[in-house]
Amino acid sequence: MPAHHHRKNRADAAATAVNRNASNQSPAARYAAFKSRQARESTAAARFERTLSFPLDDFQKEAIDALEADSNVLVAAPTGAGKTVIADFAVFLAQERNVKAFYTTPIKALSNQKYHDLVAVYGEDRVGLLTGDNSINSEADIVVMTTEVLRNMLYERSTTLNALRYVILDEVHYLADRFRGPVWEEVIIHLPQSVKVVGLSATVSNVEDFSAWIASVRGETKLVVSERRPVPLEQHVLVQADDRTEPEVIDLYRRGADGEQTTQLNQELVLRMSQLDRQAARRAGAGRHAHESKKVGRERVSGRDGKPMRHTPRRWAVVDELNYLGMLPGIYFIFSRNGCDQAVDQCINAGLELTDDEEAVRIRRIVDEMIDGQLSNADLKTLRFSQFRFALEEGFAAHHAGMIALFRQIVERLFEEGLVKMVFATETLALGINMPARCVVVEKLEKYNGTGHVSLTPGEFTQLTGRAGRRGIDPIGHAIVVDHAGFLPQTAAALSSKRVYPLHSSFRPTFNMAVNLLNASDYATARVTLDHSFAQWEANESATQLEEQIGLLHRAIDGYEQAFACQHGDFKEFMTIRMRLSDLQKGERRQLKHAVFASEAERKAAWRSLDRRIADLKRREQEHPCRDCPDLAQHLKWGHRWAREMRELERVNNRYESRTGSVARQFDRICQLLSQLGYLERHDETDPFSGTRTDYRLTERGQLLRRIYSEQDLVLAEALEAGVLDDLNPEALASVLSGIVYEARRGEGGEPRHYPGGAKGAVINAARALTKLRSQIAFMCEDNGLDDPPKLDFGICDVIYAWASEHDLSDVLRDVDLTGGDFVRNAKRLADVLQQVAQTGVFLGDRGEKLARTARQAYEAINRGIVAYSGID
Repeated sequence: MPAHHHRKNRADAAATAVNRNASNQSPAARYAAFKSRQARESTAAARFERTLSFPLDDFQKEAIDALEADSNVLVAAPTGAGKTVIADFAVFLAQERNVKAFYTTPIKALSNQKYHDLVAVYGEDRVGLLTGDNSINSEADIVVMTTEVLRNMLYERSTTLNALRYVILDEVHYLADRFRGPVWEEVIIHLPQSVKVVGLSATVSNVEDFSAWIASVRGETKLVVSERRPVPLEQHVLVQADDRTEPEVIDLYRRGADGEQTTQLNQELVLRMSQLDRQAARRAGAGRHAHESKKVGRERVSGRDGKPMRHTPRRWAVVDELNYLGMLPGIYFIFSRNGCDQAVDQCINAGLELTDDEEAVRIRRIVDEMIDGQLSNADLKTLRFSQFRFALEEGFAAHHAGMIALFRQIVERLFEEGLVKMVFATETLALGINMPARCVVVEKLEKYNGTGHVSLTPGEFTQLTGRAGRRGIDPIGHAIVVDHAGFLPQTAAALSSKRVYPLHSSFRPTFNMAVNLLNASDYATARVTLDHSFAQWEANESATQLEEQIGLLHRAIDGYEQAFACQHGDFKEFMTIRMRLSDLQKGERRQLKHAVFASEAERKAAWRSLDRRIADLKRREQEHPCRDCPDLAQHLKWGHRWAREMRELERVNNRYESRTGSVARQFDRICQLLSQLGYLERHDETDPFSGTRTDYRLTERGQLLRRIYSEQDLVLAEALEAGVLDDLNPEALASVLSGIVYEARRGEGGEPRHYPGGAKGAVINAARALTKLRSQIAFMCEDNGLDDPPKLDFGICDVIYAWASEHDLSDVLRDVDLTGGDFVRNAKRLADVLQQVAQTGVFLGDRGEKLARTARQAYEAINRGIVAYSGID
């Protein structure tokens, strides 16, 4: 039965129940119920619900009602549960109340997608888009943007914020991201109090803590949690004895009497895998025998630990089996770009076809329409377009960050229309893009994180499998783990829990953040603002436990001091001398043994000083009046316990101090360094009541730094101030600044194939000067207790120089281990930095005008062709 018939039957049953209940009520009760329904029907929530083609779930109603009652709302629910309906109501409410609503997303692709969705409802004239690459109708009442754009607008006090009353923070759990997460906290902290926040999150285990923090910053916050998936998810494991047998899809969990999966591990799966292990052992024995007779088989029969390896199913065989079982369309997660591309080729080479002739024709028509006029024939050839389109027509596609945005958008559209049946994707696809599937395949339960192979977390696994099951289409979704080396069913079972992972802050003050805070407020207020961060809130929560421990230690110490009270003298002083003597005799002696001295004379002087201090303490201990106490032995028994607790108290106090005010202390160190470099001026004022009051004010250099948003913000600001970039032409400027934005994958990069202009050219000289500045800043950071700035990487400066010199894409990417998608992404980041350089020229005097002109020319040279393509049309 179609989904809408189910909904109609439920509605009819509900209406019958209401009428039956009403007939049993008194006239007064019926009238009260009528007035309550009438009041509900007059609300914005009711008007919004009437625009929908489906009934709202209870959690959606709860969140919508709270939002209409002027509460902030945090919604935590699984992927596909319908969280965006709440965001849509916030936009609807803003339109009804004639105020602005901003919809923020973590990535540009999501912003583009949401922009189109809202345009379809409200029209182009009422919806805007701001992603850094694009600025469309920025003063509209509804604006979609990346979170970084909103953060920058808050710091710049943009007039676009006027009349803003609702901000939707989509994928707000992204706040835990190490690199970009702090932006979410900055936005939540700095938004005007008149703005209501709607946070949409995955289900995280400490969502109550996160909600409590938002409430502490923004006022009343309604937490709405739903752990029910709209489409039930079944978990499976796919195994295969060898290439001569068919793959088998076996349930991960045992089925109950009603046929649904339970939470108990399926013993049939465990037994089947034991059988496969025995077959692998026999195969390994045969393989050894063949090796001894110099007939080595192609298949690897043992792992690194020497144990027999079960057969790993081929990717094409997995797809073929899932197609036979009717489980497609599917998303096959492979944690490697090359692996995704290879999987498509493997399926094509195996002769698999997932589409019929009519679908293939539709695919070609859509692809050609989307490509038309966007890229040149030379660019298409460089990007292997013909192979890409042929695979699409057969029903296969890859999806990863190494592809250009246009190709990814083609895959997304064809998959949403049900034309592409299997997409091989990296985990980036799991982040928010609307591509649900009937099944999700996870190739391995580990991935490469840039430094080594690590196991998937429950949160990552849930994010991946959350794509399984299309609401209103599939009665159930399927999550399938492919058998692989080291796989255990128990591991998959442990990963598929409901509350999947804790959300922890990655917030830390930056140089740019510091000057922006001090531009808007004084030093004391800025420190208070940072104390409101989720990072500090979490630290304070852990500090509360330490406070209890400190209290217990103080009570124990007081008790010991009463027990060793001595009539002959101050026994606490006596024990303090003994403790200090022990520290010198053990700790400082050990340190001196391993210390490095400039000269032998300096070493001898240090030892003589230590010996004098030890001798002095020994004398004071021997002459102390408590020495003569007849109860000395009894007092020492309590004294030793007192000393033990005192050392523990010192340790706990240190831990407590490191937590309380830790973010503000980091801010203090940043301000100190910026003051040393001339970006801030320190002002100490004496107040007769509060004592000395410190404040920092921005200098002209500080105003320059305020407009540089980059992980290398201080390095770039120093380069601008030092004139390192002044004499470069547009091509050379773009080439050198690529070292600011480029991050090589898996340890590649560092040095380019060659520096444009040769060993004595302007590019290499500026690159070396920039590297020297970065090293100087790193030393200063170390002296001030701060993390070093990231290392510069000029690995693609030759590529960027060629592109800025108007070379074709085919020339630029020839003989370079750089995908089209990677090139475009780095070029877009570079274009953003060039725009920032152009805008900061006003702070550099006459020479700044010239540099600003050069930066604008470099921006135009970079932001062309495939790089300028926005993906909005």
